[in-house]
Amino acid sequence: MAQPEEKAWRRATGVVEARKEGVAVTDLISDSIAPRLIPELEILPWRRRAHVLALQVYPSPARPYYLKAAGLENGVFVRVGSTNRQADPDMIEELRRFARGQTFDEQPLPELDSEALDFRAASELFAPTRRLKRPDLETLKLITRHQGRKVPTVGGMLLFGKERERYFPDTWIQAGRFRGVDRSRIADTAEIRLHLPLAVEEAIAFVQKHDTRAAEIGSVRRTERWGLPPAAVREAVINAVVHADYAQRGAPIRISMFDDRLEVENPGLLPIGLTVEDLRHGISKLRNRVLGRVFHALGLIEQWGSGIQRMTAACREVGLDTPLLEEIGTHFRVSLHKARKHPPRVDEVEQAILDALGGGKGLSTQQIAAKIGLSPRATRTRLLSLVTRGLVAEVGTSPQDPRRQYYLVDKS
Repeated sequence: MAQPEEKAWRRATGVVEARKEGVAVTDLISDSIAPRLIPELEILPWRRRAHVLALQVYPSPARPYYLKAAGLENGVFVRVGSTNRQADPDMIEELRRFARGQTFDEQPLPELDSEALDFRAASELFAPTRRLKRPDLETLKLITRHQGRKVPTVGGMLLFGKERERYFPDTWIQAGRFRGVDRSRIADTAEIRLHLPLAVEEAIAFVQKHDTRAAEIGSVRRTERWGLPPAAVREAVINAVVHADYAQRGAPIRISMFDDRLEVENPGLLPIGLTVEDLRHGISKLRNRVLGRVFHALGLIEQWGSGIQRMTAACREVGLDTPLLEEIGTHFRVSLHKARKHPPRVDEVEQAILDALGGGKGLSTQQIAAKIGLSPRATRTRLLSLVTRGLVAEVGTSPQDPRRQYYLVDKS
């Protein structure tokens, strides 16, 4: 039986008159694209007498490049996944900033002065970690010097602006809980318009409010477990806030909860040159340096570029699928699905705890510690991890309840 014909794009036929073809290609690029672009051309031998032309283009500070025939406004194209997309004015401006090594949130707002920032609110947020002083505002790039004056940066206004929504009306979070798997039936909504670090906590609280699964045991004792791992939810929300493109207009950050999943969507495609696969391998580019710097100082970001990997690990630990990462329109979306597709990941000690609880009766920390041969303190640490991941239920009136017991969660 004849084999199916190989797809055309997999067949490299090569060219015979390599030099002539090479000159024609470089001339076409040079004549069609502005600013002037001359790629590096290499002629490689390919089977018998044919050759392959290899062209390499290096980044240049002259970007963005555009098709001369279409002009700058209509001739700039960007790669999104497997498609080419015409860049809108906001994307063209972002390409220019990227070429200059600048970010949108570092830009000065010369029409304002430093009093446009709410220093008291900033100080209260920093209080648990450090005492914020006026000079710190410059260090954190919340304000900058512009023509001899101290003025707020875009990032400063986004984070602590007294009239933030006057200048950036879409800097808020829209949260919704929907019944079923689409948006046809609304169960609850919230508009979160706090300062961004506080908005993160409020958004996470909204998700947990609707994600809690409670099991009542006795009259006052209760245990709770989550349908989605809290660590994954936290990373998804923080990433959306820190990496959103606040230069876009018309849409806030959106958090949508359904019966089967959580969607966290922010305006802005991935930063230029970054792909979804790059994210999964821990490669990251910070779109908003001021926001990233402040969130790191507040302890909301632990390590650069590790958010997606931590989110993925948290889902895999409890048996959930890897988070779905998508570029949709001009937005980026993370979806966390609740269906458990894989056995939860546990080590030998955790498995020993689960085995000890397999009889169906509740056990105290001391009883479990005696069964697995660890100290009560070490056992307590392991139990907290299992409770967080929804594998073990903790039952008691409070964390200090001496009669607190643990049960194996019935997955049925």
